[in-house]
Amino acid sequence: MNNRKIYRFLQLTWGIIQNAVGYLVFRYCIRHHYPVFRFQNAYVSLWKRRDSASIGMFIFLGYPSTDILAHEYGHTIQSCILGPLYFPLIGLPSLIWCHGKRFEQKRQRGIYRYSDFYSERWANHLGEKYTRFRAIDY
Repeated sequence: MNNRKIYRFLQLTWGIIQNAVGYLVFRYCIRHHYPVFRFQNAYVSLWKRRDSASIGMFIFLGYPSTDILAHEYGHTIQSCILGPLYFPLIGLPSLIWCHGKRFEQKRQRGIYRYSDFYSERWANHLGEKYTRFRAIDY
C-alpha cells in the first residue's frame, strides 16, 4: 500500500468524525466559489476568514502561504495518528490557544510564540517532515 492509500484509509476510517465535519465545511467553500485545490493528500480551500484551520484531510487557508500550508498539513497527519481523539486532544486545545483572548495577548506581547503550544509545535514538525516546506514559527 502506498502512502496516499494509507493516508486516505486512515482519514476515512480512524478519522471519519473530523473528515465528515471537514467535508461539510469544504462543500460550503465550493458552493461559495472559493478557490480549491489538492495539496499532496489533502484538499485545500482558500476561504474568506483571516485564520486557517484543518479538519481531517481538509485544509482551510485564510491566505495562501507555504509556511501555513505546511503547518496545517501537519494537523492532517495528527488526524491520521489520533483518529477520534483528534478533536479533544488537538482541535479544541488549538482553538482555545488560537482564539483565547489571554493567550492572544501574551503572544502579541512576545511572551509566547504560536508554536510554543504542544499541538502547534507538533503540527509544525509533521508538516515540515511531510511537505519539505518550513512551517510557521511566530
